[in-house]
Amino acid sequence: MITYEQCQQWDAEDKLADLKSQFDLPEGVIYLDGNSLGAKPKQALACAQDVINQQWGTDLINSWNKAGWWDLPVRLGNKIGKLVGARENETVVTDTTSMNLFKVLAAAIGIQQQQDPQRKVIIAERDSFPTDLYMIQGFMALINQGYQLKLIDHPHALPEYINEQTAVIVLSHINYRTGYLHDMAAINQQAHAHGALLIWDLCHSIGAVPIDLNGSNSDFAIGCTYKYLNGGPGAPAMLWVHSQYQTAFNQPLSGWWGHAKPFDMAVNYTPANNVRRFLCGTQPIVSMSLVECGVNIFLQTDMQAVRQKSLQLTDLLIKLIEQECGGFGLTLITPREHSHRGSHISVRHCHGYEIVQALIAHGVIGDYREPEVIRLGITPLYLSFTDIWQAVQCLKQVLETKQWAQPQFQTRRQVT
Repeated sequence: MITYEQCQQWDAEDKLADLKSQFDLPEGVIYLDGNSLGAKPKQALACAQDVINQQWGTDLINSWNKAGWWDLPVRLGNKIGKLVGARENETVVTDTTSMNLFKVLAAAIGIQQQQDPQRKVIIAERDSFPTDLYMIQGFMALINQGYQLKLIDHPHALPEYINEQTAVIVLSHINYRTGYLHDMAAINQQAHAHGALLIWDLCHSIGAVPIDLNGSNSDFAIGCTYKYLNGGPGAPAMLWVHSQYQTAFNQPLSGWWGHAKPFDMAVNYTPANNVRRFLCGTQPIVSMSLVECGVNIFLQTDMQAVRQKSLQLTDLLIKLIEQECGGFGLTLITPREHSHRGSHISVRHCHGYEIVQALIAHGVIGDYREPEVIRLGITPLYLSFTDIWQAVQCLKQVLETKQWAQPQFQTRRQVT
């Protein structure tokens, strides 16, 4: 039996515990939704005040040079690159995950059209986060060149789908619903053996698990910064392109920030000869500046330490749910194997939505995903072992007393 005292002992031994003090978390809240929106770093407010009051308010347009606004997408990209195994100047922070997927998909398809125009199949998981599928569908409709989207229903089925007709594979490194973690290196090898290119969606893995894009021989990657990286709501996303592909094809959103010499004000577009060609228009400097606050906290530790604590916390959460909440109809859908588990735990229950709302009312904030999935995010930088204990005790109370059945928890809100 796991006890509260045991959790206290693990907290006393936790080498990452001091990092929690760098986050501004509400008193009395156990935040298990950092896989959807990360908590606010305390430094974010001072950063925003400096950008708005000094850089914008006082220095005005001089800040493009004085405060380094122009180079911010690449400078931030290089910091984030340290978390994902990128080399210098392979990563930029810009736009949204959806827009970045469109850019790298266009680049990957363009490369394949030059090398083997008969490749007409794009592979993705049916259980991908929907925006990925929507962007693929929209891209295929736009170019209207006979491409086919094939959806796999289980990760283990992927090798059966990859062949000489495959142009590009788009995969979430960690599945947003189940928390399933793909073996990046192994899948890259499988794809490349058939001549396919691969795009990794890192939204639920960047800042959650160790990633080595170059070491695993990856091609393209995208991901958001507002989940585990704590960049703030709607913060610009990241985009990574292997150095061998950065100038292999022009991405179609040819805005002036991607021009080789933007201040020549030339009539014709000439793309930059580096990763900057994946930029488009003027960047959202205020929100982009806040991204650095969360990333700087990660750079005080290393992803192996973060991963070790993540696995300890997710192990604990699984065991406590089974120990304390057995017999209440909860079904674990997240892999138990460490090699295939991300940093959130998902359990299915027929009243999942209502249970999540009751938990939120008690200050335990998770989220809900169809169908019937209670999703509990584990963010090692600011969660403790006793937090997990207390969260499960609250879940047990909600289930034992059927608090979830109260009328105020039955109405579906616009955002779940």
